[in-house]
This record gives sequence, C-alpha cells and structure tokens, in this order.
Amino acid sequence: VVYYNESTGGKFVPRSVLVDLEPGTMDSIRASIVGGLFRPDNYVAGTNGAGNNWAKGHYTDGSEMLDNVLELVRKEAENCECLQGFQLTHSVGGGTGAGLGTLLLNRIREEFPDRIFCTFSTIPSPKVSDVVVEPYNATLSIHQLVECSDETFCID
Repeated sequence: VVYYNESTGGKFVPRSVLVDLEPGTMDSIRASIVGGLFRPDNYVAGTNGAGNNWAKGHYTDGSEMLDNVLELVRKEAENCECLQGFQLTHSVGGGTGAGLGTLLLNRIREEFPDRIFCTFSTIPSPKVSDVVVEPYNATLSIHQLVECSDETFCID
C-alpha cells in the first residue's frame, strides 16, 4: 500500500505528518471524524499562529519546531520499504503553509536530494481573500517551490 502503514489488527494508518503553528487547527483535526486515522504522535503544533506572516513561519516560530517535524519525517521515511518521494499539501497565502511549508521543503530536499518532491499548493485568490499580505507570501513561496519542488500543482 503506497500511502499507508498496516498496523495491528489490519488497520491502515496514513504515512503523514500534520503540522501547524496554531494548536487550534490540530485540535480540530484530532476531534474530527478522521482524527483517529492518524498516528497521535505525528501531530506537531506550535503555541502561536504565524499571523499570515511568511517570515514568522520560515525564520522564527517555524524554524523553532523544524527539528521535531524533520524527526517525524525521517521516522516515516525509514519505515518505508522503497521511498519514492514526498508530498506537501499547503497554502502559500498564510504564514505557516507558506513560510514553514517552504522551509520544510528546503530541508527535506537537502536530506533526500534524490527523491521526488511534489507539492499541492493552494494559491490565494483576490476574490476570496481579505488578507492584504497573501500575494507577498505567495511570491516568496513560489520562488522556493521553483527551486526545490519537482512538481507543483497549483490549486485555486
């Protein structure tokens, strides 16, 4: 099975690491109907949100939790029989998805340079957004995606 590990009792657990700088999002996922699908120790949450600030996600708050996230990514990668690559699903308009997401992209690319890296990136839309810095966050993120991602699927 490509995206799952089989656990005891024939239950399939997704190979994933869920990350956000805001703890409320992780709490919502844990409490939802799909929350029990994921490994409880593969949730990583910060204490504050990034406040739609790319630099906060990339350089300050995000970099503080980066080692914990990378350790979980390494553990999941080591459990694979034949690791082909990585997928990152994120938004490039906010601070966590844009800043921390591209920081993770860079670091995973450094550690696994010969693996395929694919991103599913939600691009901000002026019709929906009310956050004035989203275009700046997206511009900073897209530069990183061009440099480090093998495939990027833009979602509007």
